[in-house]
Amino acid sequence: MEIDFEKASFKDFENIKDYDMYARAAIFNKYLNFLDNKGHLNYRMESISGCGPEMDILIPGKSKHETLVGLVSNDYLGFTQHPKVKEAVVGAIRKYGTGAGASPAIGGHFSYHEKLEKKIASFFRRDNAILYTTGYTANSATFQSLLQKEDIAILDMAVHASVYEGCQLTNIKTFLHNNLELLERALGDAKDKYRNKMVIIDGVYSQDGDLAPLDKILELTKHYGAYLAIDDAHGTGVIGKTGRGVLELYDLFGEVDLITGTFSKTFASAGGYVVARPELIRFLKFQSRQHLFSATSTPAVAGIIKAIELVDEEPHWMDKLWQNVNYFKQGLIDIGMDVGNTASAIIPVKIGDPKKSGEAGRLLLEQGIYTNPIIYPAVAKKNARIRMSLMATHTKAQLDKTLNAFEYVDHKIGISKT
Repeated sequence: MEIDFEKASFKDFENIKDYDMYARAAIFNKYLNFLDNKGHLNYRMESISGCGPEMDILIPGKSKHETLVGLVSNDYLGFTQHPKVKEAVVGAIRKYGTGAGASPAIGGHFSYHEKLEKKIASFFRRDNAILYTTGYTANSATFQSLLQKEDIAILDMAVHASVYEGCQLTNIKTFLHNNLELLERALGDAKDKYRNKMVIIDGVYSQDGDLAPLDKILELTKHYGAYLAIDDAHGTGVIGKTGRGVLELYDLFGEVDLITGTFSKTFASAGGYVVARPELIRFLKFQSRQHLFSATSTPAVAGIIKAIELVDEEPHWMDKLWQNVNYFKQGLIDIGMDVGNTASAIIPVKIGDPKKSGEAGRLLLEQGIYTNPIIYPAVAKKNARIRMSLMATHTKAQLDKTLNAFEYVDHKIGISKT
């Protein structure tokens, strides 16, 4: 089988007929080398500093690290570097050690887990939550446990990959992103055909940074007797008056069946959670296999507890984030960039051409700007882009440097709308 590397994407190597795992890995490595030789493989670059508005990166082919403006971290409020978060982690490790040593049911459930469950549930004005070791498994494990062959998951096509994985055991129907007409058609088609009908959406979508019209989606979901789950990983700490995300924006805290999310963004650590009614949470604690049979998170989650508190104790971080978002977004628009419908701290520059997007990433890196070129299958082939995440701790000088770099790239290869 011949694969044209010029036109290929990662998707082409997922399953190649008559190629065993070694043959498939070998040809994929050739493709990676092809991208690397063009300077379009700025993925998995080693950072020798923490995540932040500037990062010290070892760029392949360079003899020493370079300090770059970092636009790749979802640490929206900068809490990974907050002294109080660090102190909480250090204190918990001194008290409890470095690990939990067991799964939650057989000795690995500690007081810091109990406190975190209560803290994250209370954050969303609920009483009960379950913890997972990653945000990915919060979705994949929960939906695997709740939805079976008699059920159906109705997904906005732009939901996270973890949702798709979690729904492999059930029937799936997707609808075009934020298209209410197609959502209603899917709900109508599913009526009276399945035991459970669950609509699953994001609050803030990870590639476009746009928001779900939660009020209208909830109205349709209830009308057709379905349940609603929302993953607001990118909205938490960013959207809403007090950072409670899209739920707060629409004041619908008690109306959604499942709230899922991650601790790896605003809450400055790793792990995931699901917030729901008490009987559902208790069911998951004994039926969700990735929770039941995985060792629990380490005492370092004490930092998450502090980060949750800081959202309320130090609201100026969210204010600063939005100052940066508004300034940077308008700056990109002023120089002709297409930022789409973003309404969050995720800022895409839509280019459309995968090769040009890869070249833009290379040129930005040359200018000292670390971004993520996003191509198919993460987005549609015609929607290739540079994706950036803003932080409260970015300075105006860093944002101006980035805007200047985009003007440079536009002059070189033409990426603006004009």
